[in-house]
Amino acid sequence: MVAAAPSSPMHAPSPKRRLRALLSWLHLWGGLSIGVLFALVALAGSVLVFHNELLCWQHPQLTQHQPRADGRVLATLIERWQPQGLRSLDLPRNDLPVWQGYFEGGRRAYFAPEDGVLLLQRTPHDDVLLWLHEWHVELLGGKTGKAVLGVIGWAALCLLLIGLYLWWPKRGRWLTQLKMHANPPVRRWLTWHRSSGAMLLPLLVLATLTGTGMVYSNGFRAALTAVFGGDATRTPAPPTRMLPSSEVRLDWTQLIAQAQAALPDARISRLSVPKPNDGTINFRARADGEWHPTGRSEIRLDHSGRILQVVDATAQPLGNRMHQAIYPLHIGVAGGVVLRWLLAFTGLMPTFLLVTGFLFWRRRRGKR
Repeated sequence: MVAAAPSSPMHAPSPKRRLRALLSWLHLWGGLSIGVLFALVALAGSVLVFHNELLCWQHPQLTQHQPRADGRVLATLIERWQPQGLRSLDLPRNDLPVWQGYFEGGRRAYFAPEDGVLLLQRTPHDDVLLWLHEWHVELLGGKTGKAVLGVIGWAALCLLLIGLYLWWPKRGRWLTQLKMHANPPVRRWLTWHRSSGAMLLPLLVLATLTGTGMVYSNGFRAALTAVFGGDATRTPAPPTRMLPSSEVRLDWTQLIAQAQAALPDARISRLSVPKPNDGTINFRARADGEWHPTGRSEIRLDHSGRILQVVDATAQPLGNRMHQAIYPLHIGVAGGVVLRWLLAFTGLMPTFLLVTGFLFWRRRRGKR
Protein backbone atom coordinates (compact mmCIF):
# COMPACT_ATOMS: atom_id res chain seq x y z
CA MET A 1 0.00 0.00 0.00
CA VAL A 2 1.44 3.31 -1.06
CA ALA A 3 1.13 6.20 1.36
CA ALA A 4 -0.45 9.38 0.02
CA ALA A 5 2.01 12.17 -0.59
CA PRO A 6 1.63 15.15 1.76
CA SER A 7 0.02 18.16 0.18
CA SER A 8 2.49 20.72 -1.04
CA PRO A 9 2.50 24.12 0.68
CA MET A 10 2.48 25.63 -2.79
CA HIS A 11 -1.08 24.37 -3.29
CA ALA A 12 -2.41 25.58 0.05
CA PRO A 13 -4.84 28.51 -0.27
CA SER A 14 -3.41 31.88 0.61
CA PRO A 15 -4.68 33.76 3.68
CA LYS A 16 -6.50 36.17 1.35
CA ARG A 17 -8.31 33.29 -0.35
CA ARG A 18 -9.23 31.75 2.99
CA LEU A 19 -10.57 35.10 4.18
CA ARG A 20 -12.58 35.51 1.00
CA ALA A 21 -14.01 32.00 1.33
CA LEU A 22 -15.00 32.66 4.95
CA LEU A 23 -16.64 35.99 4.08
CA SER A 24 -18.47 34.40 1.14
CA TRP A 25 -19.85 31.74 3.48
CA LEU A 26 -20.93 34.35 6.05
CA HIS A 27 -22.51 36.52 3.36
CA LEU A 28 -24.42 33.60 1.88
CA TRP A 29 -25.82 32.06 5.04
CA GLY A 30 -26.26 35.33 6.87
CA GLY A 31 -28.20 36.67 3.89
CA LEU A 32 -30.39 33.56 3.64
CA SER A 33 -31.23 33.63 7.37
CA ILE A 34 -31.02 37.12 8.88
CA GLY A 35 -31.75 38.56 5.46
CA VAL A 36 -35.32 37.28 5.59
CA LEU A 37 -36.20 39.36 8.66
CA PHE A 38 -34.21 42.30 7.34
CA ALA A 39 -36.18 42.21 4.08
CA LEU A 40 -39.56 42.06 5.85
CA VAL A 41 -38.65 44.98 8.12
CA ALA A 42 -37.47 47.00 5.12
CA LEU A 43 -40.68 46.28 3.17
CA ALA A 44 -42.70 47.69 6.05
CA GLY A 45 -40.45 50.75 6.03
CA SER A 46 -41.18 51.35 2.34
CA VAL A 47 -44.87 51.64 3.16
CA LEU A 48 -44.36 53.73 6.28
CA VAL A 49 -42.42 56.38 4.37
CA PHE A 50 -45.90 57.52 3.22
CA HIS A 51 -47.70 56.89 6.52
CA ASN A 52 -49.49 60.25 6.69
CA GLU A 53 -50.51 60.24 3.03
CA LEU A 54 -51.92 56.71 3.31
CA LEU A 55 -53.71 57.60 6.57
CA CYS A 56 -55.43 60.58 4.95
CA TRP A 57 -56.29 58.50 1.90
CA GLN A 58 -57.86 55.83 4.11
CA HIS A 59 -59.73 58.36 6.26
CA PRO A 60 -60.54 61.48 4.21
CA GLN A 61 -62.60 62.90 7.09
CA LEU A 62 -59.28 63.85 8.72
CA THR A 63 -58.48 66.36 5.96
CA GLN A 64 -61.81 68.19 5.90
CA HIS A 65 -60.84 70.77 8.53
CA GLN A 66 -58.85 73.95 8.96
CA PRO A 67 -55.70 73.53 11.10
CA ARG A 68 -56.44 75.56 14.23
CA ALA A 69 -55.09 74.97 17.73
CA ASP A 70 -57.88 76.25 20.00
CA GLY A 71 -56.88 76.33 23.68
CA ARG A 72 -60.45 75.74 24.85
CA VAL A 73 -60.71 72.60 22.70
CA LEU A 74 -57.35 71.44 24.04
CA ALA A 75 -58.54 71.87 27.63
CA THR A 76 -61.62 69.78 26.86
CA LEU A 77 -59.58 67.03 25.23
CA ILE A 78 -57.17 66.76 28.15
CA GLU A 79 -59.96 66.72 30.72
CA ARG A 80 -61.89 64.08 28.78
CA TRP A 81 -59.11 61.78 27.61
CA GLN A 82 -56.24 62.02 30.09
CA PRO A 83 -57.93 59.56 32.48
CA GLN A 84 -58.03 57.11 29.55
CA GLY A 85 -54.28 57.18 29.02
CA LEU A 86 -53.70 60.23 26.79
CA ARG A 87 -49.98 61.03 26.95
CA SER A 88 -49.40 63.66 24.26
CA LEU A 89 -51.12 65.56 21.47
CA ASP A 90 -49.94 66.77 18.09
CA LEU A 91 -51.39 70.17 17.27
CA PRO A 92 -53.31 70.50 13.98
CA ARG A 93 -51.05 71.25 11.01
CA ASN A 94 -51.44 71.64 7.27
CA ASP A 95 -50.80 68.01 6.30
CA LEU A 96 -52.90 66.62 9.18
CA PRO A 97 -55.31 69.38 10.29
CA VAL A 98 -56.69 67.57 13.36
CA TRP A 99 -55.54 66.87 16.91
CA GLN A 100 -53.61 63.57 17.00
CA GLY A 101 -53.55 61.98 20.43
CA TYR A 102 -51.05 59.35 21.56
CA PHE A 103 -52.23 56.89 24.22
CA GLU A 104 -50.65 54.14 26.26
CA GLY A 105 -50.43 50.84 24.42
CA GLY A 106 -49.84 52.40 21.01
CA ARG A 107 -53.39 53.63 20.51
CA ARG A 108 -53.94 56.86 18.56
CA ALA A 109 -57.02 59.03 18.31
CA TYR A 110 -57.94 61.97 16.08
CA PHE A 111 -60.14 64.88 17.14
CA ALA A 112 -61.78 67.70 15.19
CA PRO A 113 -59.96 71.01 15.73
CA GLU A 114 -63.23 72.97 15.99
CA ASP A 115 -64.86 71.13 18.90
CA GLY A 116 -62.75 68.11 19.85
CA VAL A 117 -65.19 65.54 18.47
CA LEU A 118 -63.62 62.09 18.12
CA LEU A 119 -63.11 61.33 14.42
CA LEU A 120 -61.06 58.13 14.49
CA GLN A 121 -59.32 55.69 16.78
CA ARG A 122 -56.55 53.32 15.70
CA THR A 123 -54.56 50.57 17.40
CA PRO A 124 -51.89 48.16 16.11
CA HIS A 125 -54.54 45.42 16.37
CA ASP A 126 -57.04 46.96 13.96
CA ASP A 127 -55.01 49.28 11.72
CA VAL A 128 -52.57 47.89 9.16
CA LEU A 129 -50.32 50.99 9.18
CA LEU A 130 -49.88 50.93 12.96
CA TRP A 131 -49.34 47.17 12.81
CA LEU A 132 -46.60 47.71 10.23
CA HIS A 133 -45.14 50.45 12.45
CA GLU A 134 -44.96 48.11 15.44
CA TRP A 135 -43.34 45.45 13.25
CA HIS A 136 -40.85 47.92 11.79
CA VAL A 137 -39.70 49.38 15.12
CA GLU A 138 -39.88 46.38 17.47
CA LEU A 139 -40.88 43.22 15.53
CA LEU A 140 -44.20 43.20 17.45
CA GLY A 141 -42.22 42.17 20.52
CA GLY A 142 -41.87 45.27 22.68
CA LYS A 143 -38.45 45.85 24.26
CA THR A 144 -37.31 42.33 23.45
CA GLY A 145 -38.28 42.70 19.81
CA LYS A 146 -36.50 46.04 19.65
CA ALA A 147 -33.33 44.48 21.05
CA VAL A 148 -33.51 41.69 18.44
CA LEU A 149 -34.05 44.30 15.74
CA GLY A 150 -30.90 46.11 16.84
CA VAL A 151 -28.86 42.91 16.43
CA ILE A 152 -30.40 42.39 12.99
CA GLY A 153 -29.44 45.95 12.07
CA TRP A 154 -25.78 45.44 12.98
CA ALA A 155 -25.74 42.09 11.19
CA ALA A 156 -27.29 43.64 8.08
CA LEU A 157 -24.63 46.36 8.06
CA CYS A 158 -21.93 43.68 8.25
CA LEU A 159 -23.54 41.77 5.37
CA LEU A 160 -23.61 44.93 3.25
CA LEU A 161 -19.94 45.68 3.92
CA ILE A 162 -18.94 42.06 3.27
CA GLY A 163 -20.83 42.22 0.00
CA LEU A 164 -18.94 45.38 -0.92
CA TYR A 165 -15.62 43.66 -0.18
CA LEU A 166 -16.56 40.61 -2.27
CA TRP A 167 -17.72 42.82 -5.16
CA TRP A 168 -14.82 45.30 -5.14
CA PRO A 169 -13.26 45.21 -8.63
CA LYS A 170 -9.67 45.33 -9.70
CA ARG A 171 -8.32 48.56 -11.12
CA GLY A 172 -9.86 49.40 -14.47
CA ARG A 173 -12.72 46.89 -14.17
CA TRP A 174 -15.39 49.07 -12.53
CA LEU A 175 -17.79 49.13 -15.47
CA THR A 176 -17.31 45.44 -16.13
CA GLN A 177 -18.09 44.61 -12.52
CA LEU A 178 -21.30 46.68 -12.66
CA LYS A 179 -22.60 45.03 -15.83
CA MET A 180 -25.70 42.85 -15.52
CA HIS A 181 -25.99 39.71 -17.66
CA ALA A 182 -29.10 37.89 -18.85
CA ASN A 183 -27.59 34.41 -19.28
CA PRO A 184 -26.57 31.88 -18.19
CA PRO A 185 -28.91 31.88 -15.13
CA VAL A 186 -26.07 31.48 -12.62
CA ARG A 187 -24.36 34.55 -13.98
CA ARG A 188 -27.63 36.43 -14.29
CA TRP A 189 -28.56 36.12 -10.62
CA LEU A 190 -24.99 36.79 -9.48
CA THR A 191 -24.58 39.96 -11.54
CA TRP A 192 -28.06 41.27 -10.72
CA HIS A 193 -27.41 40.68 -7.04
CA ARG A 194 -23.97 42.22 -6.79
CA SER A 195 -24.42 45.10 -9.26
CA SER A 196 -27.70 46.36 -7.81
CA GLY A 197 -26.30 46.03 -4.28
CA ALA A 198 -23.18 47.99 -5.21
CA MET A 199 -25.08 50.79 -6.96
CA LEU A 200 -27.56 51.28 -4.14
CA LEU A 201 -25.15 50.59 -1.28
CA PRO A 202 -25.04 54.24 -0.03
CA LEU A 203 -28.82 54.33 0.38
CA LEU A 204 -28.93 50.84 1.90
CA VAL A 205 -26.26 51.80 4.43
CA LEU A 206 -28.04 55.10 5.19
CA ALA A 207 -31.38 53.40 5.87
CA THR A 208 -29.83 50.57 7.90
CA LEU A 209 -27.44 52.73 9.92
CA THR A 210 -30.08 55.33 10.82
CA GLY A 211 -32.56 52.59 11.76
CA THR A 212 -29.96 50.96 13.99
CA GLY A 213 -29.14 54.40 15.38
CA MET A 214 -32.73 54.79 16.58
CA VAL A 215 -32.61 51.42 18.35
CA TYR A 216 -29.38 52.42 20.11
CA SER A 217 -30.26 56.09 20.40
CA ASN A 218 -28.43 56.75 23.66
CA GLY A 219 -25.25 55.08 22.46
CA PHE A 220 -25.27 56.95 19.16
CA ARG A 221 -25.89 60.24 20.98
CA ALA A 222 -22.99 59.59 23.34
CA ALA A 223 -20.65 58.71 20.45
CA LEU A 224 -21.65 61.67 18.27
CA THR A 225 -21.43 64.21 21.07
CA ALA A 226 -18.08 62.82 22.21
CA VAL A 227 -16.61 63.23 18.71
CA PHE A 228 -18.41 66.35 17.44
CA GLY A 229 -19.34 68.13 20.68
CA GLY A 230 -22.50 68.44 22.69
CA ASP A 231 -24.30 66.99 25.67
CA ALA A 232 -24.73 63.21 25.74
CA THR A 233 -27.85 63.47 27.95
CA ARG A 234 -31.13 65.24 27.40
CA THR A 235 -31.56 68.65 28.99
CA PRO A 236 -33.30 68.12 32.34
CA ALA A 237 -36.44 70.05 33.13
CA PRO A 238 -36.01 72.80 35.73
CA PRO A 239 -37.52 72.09 39.14
CA THR A 240 -40.99 73.49 39.76
CA ARG A 241 -43.42 73.57 42.64
CA MET A 242 -45.77 70.60 42.63
CA LEU A 243 -49.43 71.60 42.62
CA PRO A 244 -52.40 69.54 43.85
CA SER A 245 -54.61 68.61 40.90
CA SER A 246 -57.55 70.49 42.46
CA GLU A 247 -55.59 73.75 42.16
CA VAL A 248 -54.76 73.32 38.48
CA ARG A 249 -56.88 75.51 36.18
CA LEU A 250 -54.78 75.93 33.09
CA ASP A 251 -55.40 78.57 30.46
CA TRP A 252 -54.30 76.64 27.39
CA THR A 253 -54.88 79.55 25.03
CA GLN A 254 -52.38 81.61 27.03
CA LEU A 255 -49.94 78.70 27.36
CA ILE A 256 -49.87 78.08 23.59
CA ALA A 257 -49.40 81.80 22.95
CA GLN A 258 -46.55 81.99 25.50
CA ALA A 259 -44.84 78.97 23.99
CA GLN A 260 -45.12 80.47 20.51
CA ALA A 261 -43.70 83.77 21.74
CA ALA A 262 -40.72 81.94 23.21
CA LEU A 263 -39.78 80.65 19.74
CA PRO A 264 -41.60 83.00 17.36
CA ASP A 265 -40.07 81.52 14.20
CA ALA A 266 -40.96 77.94 15.14
CA ARG A 267 -44.17 75.92 14.74
CA ILE A 268 -45.53 74.58 18.03
CA SER A 269 -46.12 70.94 17.17
CA ARG A 270 -46.69 68.72 20.21
CA LEU A 271 -47.78 68.92 23.83
CA SER A 272 -46.89 66.41 26.51
CA VAL A 273 -50.03 66.12 28.62
CA PRO A 274 -49.01 67.11 32.18
CA LYS A 275 -49.43 64.44 34.79
CA PRO A 276 -51.43 65.17 37.95
CA ASN A 277 -49.41 67.31 40.39
CA ASP A 278 -46.84 68.11 37.69
CA GLY A 279 -45.84 71.77 37.69
CA THR A 280 -44.29 71.82 34.21
CA ILE A 281 -45.90 72.20 30.77
CA ASN A 282 -43.75 70.80 27.94
CA PHE A 283 -44.16 71.76 24.28
CA ARG A 284 -42.24 70.50 21.26
CA ALA A 285 -41.62 72.85 18.33
CA ARG A 286 -40.08 72.74 14.87
CA ALA A 287 -37.76 75.68 14.33
CA ASP A 288 -36.71 76.96 10.93
CA GLY A 289 -33.94 74.74 9.61
CA GLU A 290 -34.96 71.60 11.51
CA TRP A 291 -35.40 68.38 9.54
CA HIS A 292 -37.42 66.53 12.18
CA PRO A 293 -41.14 66.70 11.20
CA THR A 294 -42.19 67.35 14.79
CA GLY A 295 -39.07 69.27 15.70
CA ARG A 296 -36.66 68.74 18.56
CA SER A 297 -36.89 72.24 19.99
CA GLU A 298 -38.58 72.44 23.40
CA ILE A 299 -40.36 75.06 25.49
CA ARG A 300 -41.06 74.45 29.17
CA LEU A 301 -43.45 76.66 31.14
CA ASP A 302 -45.04 76.66 34.55
CA HIS A 303 -48.81 76.73 35.02
CA SER A 304 -48.94 80.52 34.94
CA GLY A 305 -47.27 80.63 31.51
CA ARG A 306 -43.87 81.76 32.80
CA ILE A 307 -41.06 80.47 30.57
CA LEU A 308 -38.82 78.06 32.46
CA GLN A 309 -36.61 76.84 29.65
CA VAL A 310 -36.23 77.16 25.88
CA VAL A 311 -34.17 74.69 23.84
CA ASP A 312 -33.60 75.76 20.24
CA ALA A 313 -32.51 72.60 18.42
CA THR A 314 -30.85 74.60 15.63
CA ALA A 315 -28.50 76.23 18.17
CA GLN A 316 -27.29 72.94 19.67
CA PRO A 317 -23.69 71.72 19.20
CA LEU A 318 -22.94 69.69 16.08
CA GLY A 319 -23.01 66.32 17.83
CA ASN A 320 -26.54 66.89 19.12
CA ARG A 321 -27.73 68.13 15.74
CA MET A 322 -26.26 65.07 14.04
CA HIS A 323 -28.10 62.83 16.49
CA GLN A 324 -31.35 64.72 15.88
CA ALA A 325 -30.90 64.16 12.12
CA ILE A 326 -31.00 60.36 12.40
CA TYR A 327 -34.79 60.01 12.42
CA PRO A 328 -35.58 62.50 9.61
CA LEU A 329 -32.87 60.90 7.46
CA HIS A 330 -34.33 57.46 8.11
CA ILE A 331 -37.85 58.43 7.02
CA GLY A 332 -36.65 60.62 4.15
CA VAL A 333 -38.09 63.99 5.18
CA ALA A 334 -34.62 65.54 5.26
CA GLY A 335 -34.35 65.48 1.48
CA GLY A 336 -37.87 66.30 0.35
CA VAL A 337 -39.96 64.19 -2.01
CA VAL A 338 -36.97 62.85 -3.95
CA LEU A 339 -35.26 61.30 -0.91
CA ARG A 340 -38.56 59.86 0.33
CA TRP A 341 -39.15 58.04 -2.94
CA LEU A 342 -35.53 56.88 -3.05
CA LEU A 343 -35.79 55.47 0.48
CA ALA A 344 -39.12 53.83 -0.33
CA PHE A 345 -37.46 52.15 -3.31
CA THR A 346 -34.44 51.25 -1.19
CA GLY A 347 -36.76 49.43 1.21
CA LEU A 348 -37.60 47.01 -1.62
CA MET A 349 -33.95 46.21 -2.28
CA PRO A 350 -33.29 43.78 0.62
CA THR A 351 -36.06 41.57 -0.76
CA PHE A 352 -34.56 41.80 -4.27
CA LEU A 353 -31.11 40.95 -2.91
CA LEU A 354 -32.52 38.05 -0.88
CA VAL A 355 -34.33 36.57 -3.90
CA THR A 356 -31.44 36.99 -6.35
CA GLY A 357 -28.95 35.66 -3.80
CA PHE A 358 -31.14 32.62 -3.17
CA LEU A 359 -31.60 31.95 -6.90
CA PHE A 360 -27.86 32.23 -7.49
CA TRP A 361 -27.13 29.81 -4.64
CA ARG A 362 -29.75 27.31 -5.88
CA ARG A 363 -28.53 27.44 -9.50
CA ARG A 364 -24.89 27.10 -8.50
CA ARG A 365 -25.71 24.23 -6.16
CA GLY A 366 -27.64 22.47 -8.94
CA LYS A 367 -24.58 22.53 -11.18
CA ARG A 368 -22.42 20.67 -8.70
